[in-house]
Amino acid sequence: MSDLYHYIGGDLTTSPTGDLALASGIERGKQRLLRRLLTNPGDYLFEPDYGAGLGREVGAASNLARVAATIRGQLALEPCVAANPPPTVELHAERDTLAVDIRYTDAPSGEPTTLSFDVS
Repeated sequence: MSDLYHYIGGDLTTSPTGDLALASGIERGKQRLLRRLLTNPGDYLFEPDYGAGLGREVGAASNLARVAATIRGQLALEPCVAANPPPTVELHAERDTLAVDIRYTDAPSGEPTTLSFDVS
C-alpha cells in the first residue's frame, strides 16, 4: 500500500514525471509516525484521540519520562512498528527544542529503523 509522499509541515512531492509522488515501505511508516506524533489530539474531527501533540512540549517544563511514555504509546498504535523488540525513545530538551530519537523495527520488512527529528 502507498500514501502520497508528504512530510507533515511540507508540500506534496512530485515524481520525476510530474505526478504526485507516492511513499511506501519504511518511508511511508516514517511519514505516518511523524504525522501522529506532531498532530495535537482533537485536531482530526473524526478521530479526536489521534496524535501525541509533541509541539506543545516545546518550551514547557516537560517531564521527559512522561513524554517518552506518550511517544511509546502512540508508536504502539501504528502497524508499521513491531512490538518485538520494543521501540526505544530518547529525548533531549533544550529551551526551545525537543530532540527525539526513536529506534524501532519496521514490522512489514523486519528492518531496524531510526527516526530522528527536532520539534521547535
